[in-house]
Amino acid sequence: MNQNEELNLRRRRVREAMLETGADACVIGVSVNIFYLTGTVFGGYIYLPAEGDCRLFVRRPQPFDGEDFTYIRKIEDITDIFRNENREFPRKILLETDELSYKECTRLRGAFGMPEIGDATTLLRRARMIKTPYEIEQMRYSAERHAITYAEIPSCYRAGMTDLEFQAEIERRMRLNGSVGFFSVFGINMNIFMGSVLTGDNAEAASPFDFALGGKGQTPLCPIGANGTKLREGMAVMVDMAGNYSPYLTDMTRVFSVGKLRETALSAHKTALEIQDAFVENARPGVSCATLYEQSLSIAERAGLAGCFMGTRQQAKFVGHGIGLHINELPVLAPRSKDVLQEGMTIALEPKFVIAGVGAVGVENSFLVTATGVEKLTVFCEDIIPLG
Repeated sequence: MNQNEELNLRRRRVREAMLETGADACVIGVSVNIFYLTGTVFGGYIYLPAEGDCRLFVRRPQPFDGEDFTYIRKIEDITDIFRNENREFPRKILLETDELSYKECTRLRGAFGMPEIGDATTLLRRARMIKTPYEIEQMRYSAERHAITYAEIPSCYRAGMTDLEFQAEIERRMRLNGSVGFFSVFGINMNIFMGSVLTGDNAEAASPFDFALGGKGQTPLCPIGANGTKLREGMAVMVDMAGNYSPYLTDMTRVFSVGKLRETALSAHKTALEIQDAFVENARPGVSCATLYEQSLSIAERAGLAGCFMGTRQQAKFVGHGIGLHINELPVLAPRSKDVLQEGMTIALEPKFVIAGVGAVGVENSFLVTATGVEKLTVFCEDIIPLG
């Protein structure tokens, strides 16, 4: 499948979803969705009608190959062009109301003559939820590079270093191995740089963001992740760094140790692997995401670890999530989820425990939902790996 066929497939999926809402058109201005539908990022908008050709309206000079694009200076230029072409305006239009600013949505609606509007954000997220074969191959590549970097992590360690120094060394290896250098997150106030390293009591610090675990961070401006804790004997070091080696992300967490960990931590890590085994055994198309969450929680409860499952001071009420262009895509493995697994979904499962005085243990892997079950994409040692 060439790029044009790939993009046409994605646009067709969005159009099919649009028709179910009764919308005549969708105007898209968020970069991740622009990339999904064009294969690039530009400043401007995509006008995707339910029927007819897709149009690109571009604010800054940028070459496009084979696309119908027009340069504009402001939003209102779009509808001026439509008037000159005697094009009928849509009666109902979808906008990314969960991501574009109120001002931008208001201007777009006004420019189109105050049509009925609907939300494009969830529609596009659900369209992106099922990956194409090309997207899956991009994730396989990212997973391979992810594993290469993780294999180099023990060599990043030096006795006496802090978690921030350790993370900086990992980030260097990431960039040398092809990391894009950032990862995209859905949702406001979710800033984080390349991932997280948690060790010792810092793993107990609650996060203001919607991530599985927190960490105090090094500044109140970004209160998450490593905080300058010195790595000491008996500490668990949880590394959850981005698999951003292509536009399509993989998510993988592994635990390293400085010296020997307490038996409670070793036992909790084993329980996390049992949760993963149960997921692999039971996950397949048609299985409820809520059921998979409850199954994971039940295993933690039977092990007597419910109080430290997915955190302590604040416990995340999910055990997995979709991944793709965003690190946190749909669906979510959570108790109130209405979704069921579908073939082509890509899921990060992350059963984790926080052990006071030791740190976080557990595992995270990225999986592809196949016709008969799930395939693990992030293949790397899942034992606790000693440092030094």
